[in-house]
Amino acid sequence: MGLRTAVLLVVVLLIAALAALNWSLLVSPTLMSVGFMQVTAPFGLIMLGLTALLGIFFVAYVVYLQSSILLETRRHTKEMQAQRDLADKAEASRFTELRNFLETQENAHMARNAERHAALLARIEQLEAAARSRADQTDNTIAAHIGQLEDRFDRRPAVPAAVGMPPAV
Repeated sequence: MGLRTAVLLVVVLLIAALAALNWSLLVSPTLMSVGFMQVTAPFGLIMLGLTALLGIFFVAYVVYLQSSILLETRRHTKEMQAQRDLADKAEASRFTELRNFLETQENAHMARNAERHAALLARIEQLEAAARSRADQTDNTIAAHIGQLEDRFDRRPAVPAAVGMPPAV
């Protein structure tokens, strides 16, 4: 219970207590003027009735304001939820676009890596072929040199045993 409600309840209770304690005074008829004529009526009861009517109007006004604020709040909540849903969809769309972009970049990167790998393998095969060719040429050159050396040894006259040298055992 809020402070304002407690204050209003105390005021209403005070009015009710005063009305109950002074009931005979409230209902006693008096001569009163209503503007264009004079009437004999219980003035206190009329004032109490007008106060009650004013209180009813205030309560009705407060209920009207509360209900209009509640409806406005509900409308704003629906609009906010719609905006939140729209933002979530846009965010999901951005994530999807980002994922597609990253996949495209990854595919392009993989394709470039595959091309580089293929070029590297081709270069390695080319170098291996050149190394094999060079090794074959080197083998042929060495074989040719050895063949020439053998021919020189074969064509050379035999060396007679040197005088004074002990025979080989």
